Amino acid sequence: MKPDPCALICLLLGTAALFAGCSRGAPVTVGRGDPVPVTVDVVTRKDVPIVISEIGSVEPYSTIAVKAQVGGELLEVRFREGQDVRKSDVLFRIDPRPYEAALKAARAQLEKDTVQLKTARADVERYKDLVKKDYVTQEEFDRISTNASALEAAVGADQAVVENATVQLEYCTIRSSIDGRTGKLMVNQGNIVKANADTPMVIINQIDPIYVSFSVPERDLPEIKARRTAGRLEVRATIPDSGTPQLTGWLSFIDNTVNITTGSVLLKATYPNHVRILWPGQFVTASLQVSVKPNALLVPTQAIQTGQQGPYVYVVKPDLTVESRAVVPGGVYEQETIVEKGVETGERVVKDGQIRLVPGATIKIQESAGGESSPAAAPAAAASPSAAEAHR
Repeated sequence: MKPDPCALICLLLGTAALFAGCSRGAPVTVGRGDPVPVTVDVVTRKDVPIVISEIGSVEPYSTIAVKAQVGGELLEVRFREGQDVRKSDVLFRIDPRPYEAALKAARAQLEKDTVQLKTARADVERYKDLVKKDYVTQEEFDRISTNASALEAAVGADQAVVENATVQLEYCTIRSSIDGRTGKLMVNQGNIVKANADTPMVIINQIDPIYVSFSVPERDLPEIKARRTAGRLEVRATIPDSGTPQLTGWLSFIDNTVNITTGSVLLKATYPNHVRILWPGQFVTASLQVSVKPNALLVPTQAIQTGQQGPYVYVVKPDLTVESRAVVPGGVYEQETIVEKGVETGERVVKDGQIRLVPGATIKIQESAGGESSPAAAPAAAASPSAAEAHR
């Protein structure tokens, strides 16, 4: 017998309905899951110094490129590369013999013309009386007077030649014009140096005191100028990843123009550098306090998250659930951030553990990483929702 197709279809439909009924069973209840462990902190208010922190670079207080002003053989180098030198210390000596000879020749010519001038002046005095008595003509007297005047001019020129030769001889000894530290030696002893060559013989940097240069946005310039008028401004320098304590200097320079490309203004701060902590070319973080914001709202910086809609924080509600709330962050002060709006004083915000949170999630407040209990952690964890509401 062939099976009836209609009967087979009815059988299959009945079997499917039976399995569907068994699979539904009792309804399943979905809960909110286990509380998420987090650490929290309280939103506070206090006066906060507004500090501009920018990356700056260390610059020498003064730099000189030492060049020879006369040519000749370099006889002596009196310093080592990287040595500290004082102002007027001898750095190089160039062979002085050609310049000594030139000075001797100039002095000899001066002496010769000086003797001739003395004789010419005596002739003028003698002929002055003779011309009055008509013993000599006026023309002869004028010739004697002109000769004396010419010799006076020659003596003046000789004196200038002597002075120039003296200076050229002094240039054979090259001295440092500042206190500083020498760099790489560019010309070694025994070489022939040229006057005012393109390449310096050595570069000396003055590094005590020393500059840190950095740029700030032009919007901060009016406040900086006003505070500088009232008194000098402190600038703190921090060397990243060095463990070195902050160094304190003073704002000493504001550039006379705004960089139109970057919209910033160049500043320089001066630091004492006796122990050579700062080094030219080094990068540091320069922090300049420009004002004080009174009664500012502060939240831990790590509590602020960034989402598609912008910055936000998780605010802890009395029933130990959280809500996401948009905030408008301002400046940073130590480990906290100023919030312009979005939270109120006394509210608790999640500062660690946000990765597992969603709005409405239940939390469990834990101790902070330092081992200290988070604010109001124990009472909030033990209280029921109604008790927490009453406490608030």
